Amino acid sequence: MHTLSPLRMPTMRNAIVAVAGALLCALCGATPLQVSVLDKDGQPVVDAVVVVVSASKALPAKPLPREVTISQEKMRFVPAVSLVSVGAKARFVNNDPWEHHVRASAAGVAQFDAGPAGGFELMIGAKPEGKPGKTADATFDKPGAVLLGCHLHNSMRGHVYVSDSPWAALTGADGLVTLDVPEGAASIKVWHADQLIDIAPLQALLGDAPAKATLQLNVVPRRKRI
Repeated sequence: MHTLSPLRMPTMRNAIVAVAGALLCALCGATPLQVSVLDKDGQPVVDAVVVVVSASKALPAKPLPREVTISQEKMRFVPAVSLVSVGAKARFVNNDPWEHHVRASAAGVAQFDAGPAGGFELMIGAKPEGKPGKTADATFDKPGAVLLGCHLHNSMRGHVYVSDSPWAALTGADGLVTLDVPEGAASIKVWHADQLIDIAPLQALLGDAPAKATLQLNVVPRRKRI
């Protein structure tokens, strides 16, 4: 289910953001786009990744993270879902008093594949009492969803979404994201860890008026362990 409609509010065209160096103004000709992600029952979905692919060569005001820290705490990956750009570096920190493993593979792949599909494996020692947790680093150099797991503790599960579009964001508890997207043709897509079948992207032609879009999953995501 997809919907796209203009917001009934005044157009904001007077704000100009200066960008250092030779970069052009990132927000010039940009449209505020609010995207709502709902589950199969029509309820807001948290931790869904919304990606907007634009034909424009403009740059966003705020690029996606190039570095991320993912902790292993109480037998969980924290945060459960991270969003980064291609080439981003990750630091994994083990804050548990026992050894952990990090297995990374393309999401949807049943087993770790160190071949053409890419991926990595790390071993992180237990956190010494009274000292900082042990760490290990990795780089996400291919776009797409990455599944994180642990060979030692099968219940541990996390995800990193590596976006090759700079216009991407994670939904909050209200299921919403707002992105300043260049005017013109755009493709709006959504990814969620529990959505096993891809949803067809929403094709849109964005003008200078703020717009809204709604995308609906065909699943009800599992509740997270607290």
